[in-house]
Amino acid sequence: MLLIAVAWISVLLLGGGFALDRTMTGLATSNFDKQLDYMLTAMVGSAEIGPDGEVFFNRALGDQRFLEPNSGLYWQISGKGHEDFPSRSLWDRTLKLRGDHFDGTPHVYDSEQFGDERLRIIERSVILPGSPINWQFAVAASRSDLDAQIRRIRAILIWSFVVLALGLIAMAALQTYYGLGPLRRVRRAIADMREGQARRVDEPLPLEVQPLVEEINALLAHSERQAEEARTHAGNLAHALKTPLTVVMNAATAKADDLSDTVIREAAVMRRQVDHHLARARAVGRRATGLSRASVGESAEAVERAVVRLYPHVRFDMDGNREASVAIERQDLDEILGNLIENAAKYGGGSVFVTIDAVPDDPKTCEIWIEDDGMGIPDEARDKLFARGARLDTGKPGTGLGLAIVRDVAELYGGSITLGESEDLGGLMAVLRLPRSAGK
Repeated sequence: MLLIAVAWISVLLLGGGFALDRTMTGLATSNFDKQLDYMLTAMVGSAEIGPDGEVFFNRALGDQRFLEPNSGLYWQISGKGHEDFPSRSLWDRTLKLRGDHFDGTPHVYDSEQFGDERLRIIERSVILPGSPINWQFAVAASRSDLDAQIRRIRAILIWSFVVLALGLIAMAALQTYYGLGPLRRVRRAIADMREGQARRVDEPLPLEVQPLVEEINALLAHSERQAEEARTHAGNLAHALKTPLTVVMNAATAKADDLSDTVIREAAVMRRQVDHHLARARAVGRRATGLSRASVGESAEAVERAVVRLYPHVRFDMDGNREASVAIERQDLDEILGNLIENAAKYGGGSVFVTIDAVPDDPKTCEIWIEDDGMGIPDEARDKLFARGARLDTGKPGTGLGLAIVRDVAELYGGSITLGESEDLGGLMAVLRLPRSAGK
């Protein structure tokens, strides 16, 4: 920012200084030329032709410098066939004029015919009454005074613009320093968080950087949620592996005859748990892309075909909008529906009813009902089922992780799961809410 400001200030001041220099030197030169033109006009007004055909002045010119040799101010009248009529100040020198043509209007030019004395000459062609000769009237003045005046003007301009440039650059530097002050405060706040002295950027900051602070705090909250999810994954995996390991340890300690079968069976259980939790960890990464999408109808039909093989006596029914899609990966949707539908088949009375998009008017959420005709669950026990390892019916196989996993994965995608009572079948009803994908 400071380099850009310095470059822009330099360009503007150089351009402005050049324009102002041209203007000021032009005004000084124009004023100098006007003085010469005034003297030339006085010469022409005083000139006459004498009886001998030569030019003379009927009155003396007013400037005393015309009478002082080498004074720096000169005049001369020249005519073809006549000797030059010079001022006394020229002494033994002669002005070399450009009088080879007739020019009724004065024209001005610079000349270096006197060596180290640069001249500013104004000349004009005049035909005087009583003479057919084209007389060249000229006034010359040394440029020393004009050049000295121009040097003074330029010196003033240069020093003024240097001081102005330094002042503007200092102002830009101060503005940059104080303008970026809030960012330095944010940096210090982040350093404090890294050292464990704070958890958020809570210091009041200007509106210009407040969105940045909000995004930083949101990122920190997101990181904390991911860390908590990682701890939850680790706890779920540890809990899932605890039971198979205990079974193997007990079988090994008792030197059971079926130890090898037990190890193989429990190792398969542990591998399924590890694969599940690895897949669940990958779901966090897939969720971060924001491009997940799955068809609820296709997933529910696939889960139904798998569960039918395990529980052939259970009757399944499905209704609702089978075209509905949700913002979740297909593998994770299969995991959620598989747990809920399998629980309904396992603990129900033989009937499972799935309703897809039960509340179709909700533009943001797709609601899925999974109902069974079992004994149901008391209100006070429903929330306990979401705890890791919680089981109400210990007579049937299971790890107690199903509903906990369903809740965790649903919440990963911004959804939720609640338990209620089915009005149609009389058993338990699981209400799954998942964010609807774009366009469905």
